Amino acid sequence: MIKRLIALLICFSVLISFVCASSYLNNEYNQLAKRYTAMAEQAFEEGEYDLAVEYTVKAEENADLSQAYISMMLNKAEADKQIRLAKNQKLQAERMRGQETYPMAFSAGETALANAEDAYVREDYISSSAYAIEAIQNFAGIQEVTPLPKYYVVRPWAESKDCYWNISGRAYVYNNPLLWENLYQANKGSMKNPSDPDVIYPGMKIEIPSISGEFREGTFNPSTKYEAFTPGK
Repeated sequence: MIKRLIALLICFSVLISFVCASSYLNNEYNQLAKRYTAMAEQAFEEGEYDLAVEYTVKAEENADLSQAYISMMLNKAEADKQIRLAKNQKLQAERMRGQETYPMAFSAGETALANAEDAYVREDYISSSAYAIEAIQNFAGIQEVTPLPKYYVVRPWAESKDCYWNISGRAYVYNNPLLWENLYQANKGSMKNPSDPDVIYPGMKIEIPSISGEFREGTFNPSTKYEAFTPGK
């Protein structure tokens, strides 16, 4: 028993040294653990071996509680850090109008950030960090892009071969001529002969409706470089 007590005291001394390196050392459990350790050492020196063992057990119990407390505080600090980073990443995404240009990624980031904050309130700091990191990844995927055009002004046929079929096939419109009816249905009201989709005329300003949640703004400018339309982006 004496050998066991000595071994326990040595192990605990090492543990105390390790905990001393932590910024969360000053907690009630660690203070109790050190107090019981001192009492165990004194009882051991006085030959009160049973009492020394009792104090050693109490020291170990409080050392475990101290370690659990320190682990929790470290996890809390990490969650604080990740949530702060996620909020900063969200602000950056908002400055790039990510909620409009990348609605799915932005929405996923908002959901993950809300989950991180909920987990934090429940003191589930590990899950909170994981959700915050997920939010960061979603917001980080948002890049600044030039919005696709919302309007197009029809040019003369000889110059552009403009018709709904050809316009729909252009990369900045739908990148697919088969989707031309979206243009026709959206612009029937401004056509001279609404029943004939072939009758569009130079100078006519046609609307390009969003068909996949994509953000569109402004009138097509031939000098602007647009990304190709990608359904679901």
